[in-house]
Amino acid sequence: MIDSSADDWSFATAREPARFGAGERDDVPGVEHAMTAGGTLCGLPEDQVTRYRHLFAPRDPLACPQCRRQAAAAPAEPSAQERLHDLVLAAAPGTARDDLLAGLAKGAKVGLWLHGPSAALARHYAELDTLTEGVGPVAEAFDAATTIGLARVEDGSWRFLVVLPDDGGRPLVARGRHETG
Repeated sequence: MIDSSADDWSFATAREPARFGAGERDDVPGVEHAMTAGGTLCGLPEDQVTRYRHLFAPRDPLACPQCRRQAAAAPAEPSAQERLHDLVLAAAPGTARDDLLAGLAKGAKVGLWLHGPSAALARHYAELDTLTEGVGPVAEAFDAATTIGLARVEDGSWRFLVVLPDDGGRPLVARGRHETG
């Protein structure tokens, strides 16, 4: 995840190159293609390609030249900070939410962002005992959902926890003091 709190940091400067999954044409092994929702960037249909569980690497010598060019020309994508900021805008207004939005807008570190079984995320990643504001609704969200999204953000002396409900409900923001070192 991105960690940059430089004075010149902005959502525009933090844009990232577009990423694509990788795949190989079934009848032409040895050339990796950039995958889209329906096939490859160079036009191969989905049913002629085996998808891999890694990203397309345009600099790889085995990369399809046409996919390489199209991947390089693809528009940049928002950073983790910008994507999370846009989601947190829907959270209930409050000081923690506003401080998190301000931190994300200046490049606060998004240290973790995942989705999975609520009980496992609460047990292993939420660190609810470190939160001092908003912990009640966050704990209730973990108890009420089967799966959920979770993001942890560090900004100065604060560690924020964002819970992203699967049901389309408002994101929840909690925070606690964070030791900076």
